[in-house]
Amino acid sequence: MPWYIEIPVVIALTLFFIFIIQTFIGRMYVIPSGSMEPTLHGFHGSGDRVAVEKVSYYFSDPEPGDVVVFKGTDSWNASYVSNRSDNPLVAGLQTVGSWVGLVPPDENNLVKRIIATGGQTVSCQEGDPAVMVDGRPIEQSYTLQPPENPIDPLTGSQACGGAYFGPVTVPEGHYFMMGDNRTNSLDSRAHMGDPLQGTIPKENLRGKVAAIVFPLGRAGGVADPDIQGSQA
Repeated sequence: MPWYIEIPVVIALTLFFIFIIQTFIGRMYVIPSGSMEPTLHGFHGSGDRVAVEKVSYYFSDPEPGDVVVFKGTDSWNASYVSNRSDNPLVAGLQTVGSWVGLVPPDENNLVKRIIATGGQTVSCQEGDPAVMVDGRPIEQSYTLQPPENPIDPLTGSQACGGAYFGPVTVPEGHYFMMGDNRTNSLDSRAHMGDPLQGTIPKENLRGKVAAIVFPLGRAGGVADPDIQGSQA
């Protein structure tokens, strides 16, 4: 066919396949903060680029230990500012661009590690050796040590990653999230006063972090340890 038809068709097909991949398979995200150190690095817009896949959750439920990207609920979104233009036409083009990865989605995407799932009770109190799920300590070797910020021994501990909290029973179909950089992470602990007790519903999950893609010096898979293995 003539080039002036072939080129637009190739571009349209390419964008269509990118849309299918990002909608059903996965996409790339940039880590925006240091809350997942040392697992993921993020700072001032130059953080790790990670590949997030959706396929594994078609066949199995998210598990404790998985690092996931998710959309924040209302209490998590209090300081979120939309990245869309005030101009309706430009905003519409930005939305279309987000479908094919040219523009970020207009939602507050965050990355944390799943600590507990629906029906489990999570807490950490004085004397506990680690964060506790259903009364048993989870594995915490992946957390940042020593802590980035000081911990008041009157109100918290290093084992808890900061202030004591809980107990919280996670609603069915929800997940309790924590950052690996426990003393510098506004995670489920910071939102326990909301209607969902700081937990995230399954429909808000955008996928599992599978690998760091860039920078090349850090490229590689992201571990998802069985942090509740002692409870088997």
